[in-house]
Amino acid sequence: MKKIFLISIAILFTICGFTLGQKKNLTMEDAMLGYYKFRPENIDKAYWIPNSQSFSYVKDSSLFINEVTKKSTSELISLSDINKALKAKQISKIKSFPNYKWISTEAISFFAHNYKILFNTNSKSIYSINKTDDNWENLDFFESNNNVAYTIDNNVYINGKAITTNTDKNIVSGQAVSRSEFGIEKGTFWSPNGNYLAFYQKDETNVTVYPLVDITKRVAEANLIKYPMAGMKSEKVRLGIYNVKSESTIFIDNNPESEEYLTNISWGPNEEYIYISVINREQNHTWLNKYNAKNGKLVKTLLEETSQTWTEPENTLYFMPNNAKQFIYQSERDGYKHLYLYTTEGKLVKQITKGNWVVTNLFGADSKGKQLYFESTKDSPLDRHLYKVSVSSGKVAKITKDAGYHNIQLNSDKSLFIDNYSSLETPRIVNICNTKGKVLENIITAKDKYNEFDLGEIKLGKVLGKDGKTDLYYRMILPTNFDPTKKYPVIVYVYGGPHSQLVTNNFMGGTRMWQQYMAERGYIAFTLDNRGTNYRGKEFESAIHRQVGTPEVEDQMCGVEYLMSLPYVDTDRIGVHGWSYGGFMTISMLLRHNDIFKVAVAGGPVIDWKYYEVMYGERYMDMPQENPEGYKKSSLLNQVDNLKGRLMIIHGAQDPTVVWQHSQLFIEECIKKGKLIDYNFYPTHPHNVRGKDRVHLMNTVSRYFEDHL
Repeated sequence: MKKIFLISIAILFTICGFTLGQKKNLTMEDAMLGYYKFRPENIDKAYWIPNSQSFSYVKDSSLFINEVTKKSTSELISLSDINKALKAKQISKIKSFPNYKWISTEAISFFAHNYKILFNTNSKSIYSINKTDDNWENLDFFESNNNVAYTIDNNVYINGKAITTNTDKNIVSGQAVSRSEFGIEKGTFWSPNGNYLAFYQKDETNVTVYPLVDITKRVAEANLIKYPMAGMKSEKVRLGIYNVKSESTIFIDNNPESEEYLTNISWGPNEEYIYISVINREQNHTWLNKYNAKNGKLVKTLLEETSQTWTEPENTLYFMPNNAKQFIYQSERDGYKHLYLYTTEGKLVKQITKGNWVVTNLFGADSKGKQLYFESTKDSPLDRHLYKVSVSSGKVAKITKDAGYHNIQLNSDKSLFIDNYSSLETPRIVNICNTKGKVLENIITAKDKYNEFDLGEIKLGKVLGKDGKTDLYYRMILPTNFDPTKKYPVIVYVYGGPHSQLVTNNFMGGTRMWQQYMAERGYIAFTLDNRGTNYRGKEFESAIHRQVGTPEVEDQMCGVEYLMSLPYVDTDRIGVHGWSYGGFMTISMLLRHNDIFKVAVAGGPVIDWKYYEVMYGERYMDMPQENPEGYKKSSLLNQVDNLKGRLMIIHGAQDPTVVWQHSQLFIEECIKKGKLIDYNFYPTHPHNVRGKDRVHLMNTVSRYFEDHL
């Protein structure tokens, strides 16, 4: 009896040991909603204190100060300190430590319950309050005082006072224009000392009204938006400048009737001038113009750039700290984005950086203006590193050493920086370093929170393009418990459009966790960055000009040919999935290579570029009337006869970006040609499906591949 008992206990421990040691599989909830749960440990709300060697960060609902030179960390204020101060001003408490900004060495600003708060961190008290309207949007407050700009409907307000009085709903002030292309993210711009507020104003009178259908009402209603399609009338934009003291507004002297684009709004340091990169409707000509901020008159065109494809300035000017009459201009004029030093009279002093690599971020200069600090792809298109360059000699020095994708925050005098980075197998490391490259302190070395899951091995590599010399970088995830003697189906995940890079040397290589979810279920997950994507130089990116869908598909097929050469790939079971531009690519690949792809799922796809928006579409394709052959060739409506495999299209019915009309027209064409297609749509969702409904979406996508691949 005793022997049987001991054997039973041994068996029990063996089973338990096996169970405890066995890794888990991802659920769809883990893959779609688990970002905050599984993301690597990070430093929260970290900012350098102005003109200091100290930085702050939030932990456990308190603000801590790290004095780097003293190697000491201490708590400065807590959430309870803030709530106590709010209560004293009869303002309701807040539940978490607010997003804040330093406005001096002893004061922060933050927003709480429609109040702009200035808070003294020494006395732990509020010394200034400014209440905004309850229905504000596009909040923009000037840091060092309590002036707050925002919009209500189509007008701009400062501190509760309307500074525009547009009654015509077609006239919209203070909001982003040009559908947020050209790096435009907002519609208001405070001057350096807060004496002026520049703001966009767009006239959408001639822009087509487009109906989205709201089915949540008892009787469905039309939600009317303004949507300028390629080749049609666009918005007219101008820039207003409001004088806070005189409470008066002037508008800069431009020509809105030309439908030109006003981009990269830059205030001069002394507020006397404002600089604008003006781009023509055709997007092949840019003028950097200098305007008088007092009367709006054009002072001078400082430089011009033209291109056979497109010009696309996306960066504001950086004025040198030791010389307000010089600035850094970023341009792709030599084929790669680099830094150029100009005078405010438009004289080119010198090109500062050069080479077959791209400057991806400019952090500014040291206090004497001798060294510029920047991020770039100099070592690899997959990595990001911090470099410095001598303004006088152009000599470049690399500062960060470890391979990976570095996110940098420099202090005011550029002597120290927070280095927050990861690589393919490094979840996250946060170090404090000096700009000589020495690590002074390790703040975080994060653990892999996905370690409990049975994930597939990730490989980064490259294949050659058809020309035999262009590198195309890919990411491949092998199935869990990979056996090279077996054959596996493949799902190619594709985007492939401009301003994208899916393959990077950061943690998990930029993997979407849905790809790991499918790898656990026995699929190889593959992604490649084709020509047309970002950070590879102008020639690489502009290969798609007037022929979207052709070079991109050609490059994707180089990746697929590589896959098909692998002994463990089942060449009869290759699928493809993508969304938006990736939806366009998914259907393009299926129709152009119907002998290769068996299954495809396309979300929110562009079907015909003449139905897409002016700003984006005309940059890459020109107008339909200028490039009829290009539009005809890229239109998926003209390729329906090639449909052979299983195709599902998914669309958000409230999509204001790729309007629902695209996929409906494709279905109509399939009906005419007798082609069978599967279709799903989300009645209340816009361009993508977010939140908990995304679990439903990706279960739908996954099931389709499971059923047919």
